[in-house]
Amino acid sequence: MATRTRRAPAAKPKRTLFLLLLIIAALFGGIAATTVWGNPKGQWTPKLGLDLEGGRQVVLEPVLGAGQTVNAGQVNQAVSIIRQRVDGSGVAEAEVSTLGDRSIVVAIPGNPSKEILDSLAQSSQLMIRAVIQASQPTADQAAQPTLPLPPSAPASTSASPSASTPATSSPAATSSPTSQATQSPASSSAPKASSTSANAPFPEAYAAAKKSTTNNNAAAAESSTPAATPSAQPTLPGAPTAPATPQTAPGEPTSPSDTAWASKPVSDFWIKQGLAKKGETYTNLLQALSCTNSNAKAGPTAAQWREASAQAPSTEPTVACTKEGNETLLLGPVEVQGAWITDASFGQRTNQQGIATGEVGVNLEFNDKGKAAFSKMTQRISVLQGDQNRSAITVDGVVISAPTTSSAINDGRAEISGGFTADSAKTLADQLKFGALPVSFKELTSDQISPQLGADQLQKGLLAGLIGMLLVVLYSLLQYRALGLVTVASLIVAAVLSYGAVTFLGYANNFRLTMAGITGLIVSIGITADSFIVYFERVRDEVRSGRPLRAAVETGWARAKRTIIISDAVNFLAAAVLYVLSESSVKAFAFTLGVTTLIDLVVVMMFTHPMLSLLARTKFFGNGHNWSGFSPERLGASGVTYAGRGRVTIADRKAAAAAEGAL
Repeated sequence: MATRTRRAPAAKPKRTLFLLLLIIAALFGGIAATTVWGNPKGQWTPKLGLDLEGGRQVVLEPVLGAGQTVNAGQVNQAVSIIRQRVDGSGVAEAEVSTLGDRSIVVAIPGNPSKEILDSLAQSSQLMIRAVIQASQPTADQAAQPTLPLPPSAPASTSASPSASTPATSSPAATSSPTSQATQSPASSSAPKASSTSANAPFPEAYAAAKKSTTNNNAAAAESSTPAATPSAQPTLPGAPTAPATPQTAPGEPTSPSDTAWASKPVSDFWIKQGLAKKGETYTNLLQALSCTNSNAKAGPTAAQWREASAQAPSTEPTVACTKEGNETLLLGPVEVQGAWITDASFGQRTNQQGIATGEVGVNLEFNDKGKAAFSKMTQRISVLQGDQNRSAITVDGVVISAPTTSSAINDGRAEISGGFTADSAKTLADQLKFGALPVSFKELTSDQISPQLGADQLQKGLLAGLIGMLLVVLYSLLQYRALGLVTVASLIVAAVLSYGAVTFLGYANNFRLTMAGITGLIVSIGITADSFIVYFERVRDEVRSGRPLRAAVETGWARAKRTIIISDAVNFLAAAVLYVLSESSVKAFAFTLGVTTLIDLVVVMMFTHPMLSLLARTKFFGNGHNWSGFSPERLGASGVTYAGRGRVTIADRKAAAAAEGAL
């Protein structure tokens, strides 16, 4: 018994055309939404690049400390990182180059935001340090966020403070009542190592630094502060009556969280910076730290403190201000480095129930080395109390977040939160993802620059594109007659989609149209026309073989579709490789070429083919009018007409017999 083949479902060209109309409406509806509700506002025209619109040129100069130098390799590395940061916000077509031996010139099109300009010079060196001591308790600390923990993680803090225990109140983020440790005045003279988990794991860098510590430092620590005197009773950290030394017995620190660090003399680094004197301790340094001073005449400014904190040795303690400036912290040696970050992203924070809180956070992922170090750190501080239960995430010497920790975090993920907007969170995530600059930079000059090519060149580029399109239309009408009108309509639809895509990407991805991008759009006209020619010629071949036009359209499409997809796939692959491997203007050419190649597939499949299917049902095209482009006589079709199932019919048997008789 012969099996019957299942016939393909009939094409529904009207439904496909309606779907294309919805796509176009959604695209331009999105553009309209950005112009009304966008922040910043969108626009109905594409954004232009530096060569067409002008922009801002910033000259950056490295900030070098005492005895610090910068070489050509560091400058070139900084150029690469800055370019990645700017391009991370979209195809912005920024130009980054060197000026002399150490300066960097950055030219950004348009009017860049303050966040983008600030992100150019920032080193964005992330470090995670343990908190040893806070300067003072503030009401804002009760709102400190905690690191993401399992829902069942137990809290490590005790009950709320009472009036009978004022000396043990603490600024911990979870409103813990304990100070450095939960101890009574009678036990305050006990060695602090018992409260800092002496068996906690040490980072490799700190262990190496500890071996090199001399006995002179220990002697200086003992002579600088009377640790065993009655004045060492527990008091609020940073209070006006607080002694210059912490409540701890003299000795070497046993972990990066150990309060014994506070009584150690400051390193030579702080003395060279002019922020401390010989013999002063880190507690003295914490008390001298100013987060608000902007007047150099009144002593070291907040900016000087921030730069020093960012450049402090990683194996030694440092002091830093919170981003809000309402708290100063004494921090232990670095335990997790920003170089160990594998990815950084931003998004809405969620609570333990998975419900969005409306607060924006930056999410970090560490490599295996960072994962192990972060796990050891959180394992140690999770059993501590008070300020020592906190870990400080610093970026360029500023504490972005100092959350408490209730249990070890072993998955290598961390979250930074604290007053971020979507823009500032994205900027920080991009900075951390692309790495820290080898040295910090400061803005030397910032000037507005005029377009390099201007409106004249833009008009010439658009004129070249118009001439190219007219030549394609003229060729189509001469070659395909009325069928050429389908080519014209398809090109118009492709132009509308390309304009909408370029405009919307200007808002969504900061895409800017340069002369190189316009060149890519012009080249795409030929790619689109090539797809039409492949399809039309395949249909005409089917008509030559004797098929009716309606059947020829579907059969020709089935055979031409594969060729069109392969051709566009090759073009898109070439554009993608060019985009990845190239820089500057060539990248813009590759980007527009790739976008228009995808648009070509959409137009051919959702407009050209459905439109030709509808025209094949009309009398003008279906009967093969001489001006339709599908006339069998003009195409040289034979007298054999295909009738399906392998059968053929003779168009004119009498004419054939007469011709045979004449022979």
